[in-house]
Amino acid sequence: MVDGVKLERALKQVDPLEQDQLITYIQKDSQRLQALSCLARLNLPDAWIAAGFVRNCVWDALHGYAPTPLNDIDVIYYDASDSNGILGQEAQAYLCAQASSWRWQVKNQALMHFRNQDRPYLNCEDAMTYWPEQETAVAVRLTAEEKLEILAPFGLSSLLAGQITYNPRRSLVFFRNRIESKGWLSQWPRLQVLS
Repeated sequence: MVDGVKLERALKQVDPLEQDQLITYIQKDSQRLQALSCLARLNLPDAWIAAGFVRNCVWDALHGYAPTPLNDIDVIYYDASDSNGILGQEAQAYLCAQASSWRWQVKNQALMHFRNQDRPYLNCEDAMTYWPEQETAVAVRLTAEEKLEILAPFGLSSLLAGQITYNPRRSLVFFRNRIESKGWLSQWPRLQVLS
């Protein structure tokens, strides 16, 4: 047991058909592909683009919207030897220089447990199991073979179904406040909240 939730139960296999659907959504967005290409050139350890980058792409597709402009791009990586986050700062500076029209945020998940007051995370996938909404805990990267790879510890079913699902590892109040403050239900009115 970890924080009252069995990790084995939380981690789900990604259905290949759902993965293909997500990849199709991302491939239709040239800006997202360009951002993924920028990240791939960095060779950061266990590096992904996550959160709204993926989630909003799916929600836009489910609502028949053109892609929502990228307001920020959340890059996560895991490097336990980068205890001061210097690698992340250098990566963020590089990404900002490569694509300055986007707001890049680069975070070493090996350090984020301090801010979140959790036990140390083992890798990016483990860190994502602590994120407030299960649908935010989806990440993507471009491999050396230029294929899209998906990381989704809770699977993709709820994201592709247009749901916002509470993660019991976080406060329910925090979850509800995020939905309200981000205006998700106004922007994507067909979403369903599961708490």
